[in-house]
Amino acid sequence: MTSDARQSGKGTSGGLVLVLAGAVALSGCTATRQMADAGFVPPEGSYRLVVMRPDVSVGLLTAGGAFEVREDWSEQARSHLVAALRAQQAGRGGQVTVAATREETGADPALVADLERLHAAVGQAIAQHKYLGQTLPTKKDRFDWTLGADAVAFGRASGFDYALFLHAEDSFSSSGRVALQAVSFLGCMVGVCLMPEGGRRTAYVSLVDLKTGQVVWFNTLASVAGDIRTPEGARDLVHDLLGGMKPGAQVQAAGRAAPKKA
Repeated sequence: MTSDARQSGKGTSGGLVLVLAGAVALSGCTATRQMADAGFVPPEGSYRLVVMRPDVSVGLLTAGGAFEVREDWSEQARSHLVAALRAQQAGRGGQVTVAATREETGADPALVADLERLHAAVGQAIAQHKYLGQTLPTKKDRFDWTLGADAVAFGRASGFDYALFLHAEDSFSSSGRVALQAVSFLGCMVGVCLMPEGGRRTAYVSLVDLKTGQVVWFNTLASVAGDIRTPEGARDLVHDLLGGMKPGAQVQAAGRAAPKKA
């Protein structure tokens, strides 16, 4: 697990937060945790990669703890994330397309929409069963998840070797939530401490091999820092999620076992 020391006044948001917060221990910082297929090697050379339109939800955390999505904030954050992804991928080599719309993937938008929905379901399942401890018996000791024939069909139609999917949520305390936190803080001072959390930033990203449909690499992020509605916040999130893609366990072990050159 990696972490940094960026601080802020953020806390819990929507449903995915409950999954990732249980998997990533936070202490007022940003934390990430990668998993990969055992034989995964990060793409290099002349590979073709499409970064799918980011799935983004930004909104308010109400006094009662409900997450209310703001479409204007979500679109603002998506725009900054697309720009950050383009800048980050420009330095990695390969032929990369960062799609701001489904049409920009070069495939049928209906096929892309189906693939996005499938990935959302698989991504949630990975987060739940590989990060929360709710392990599936058949996947206990391996990372084995797939988007199946739909991903292979998309790869054939678009000509890409890999697809990168990004899901991000960011929440901010409403005025009612802030007032409730203030009252709770006063209660803590007299020994009755039930402090409601504020907003929190969570995300996951996955790399799919479009020749096989397999999810070959996955990373999660949970944070009490940042604001993806800003260029800086979007850049931080992209850097934290994609700045250090590691190979799979078998590849790492082989690298450690290889004799060192004189």
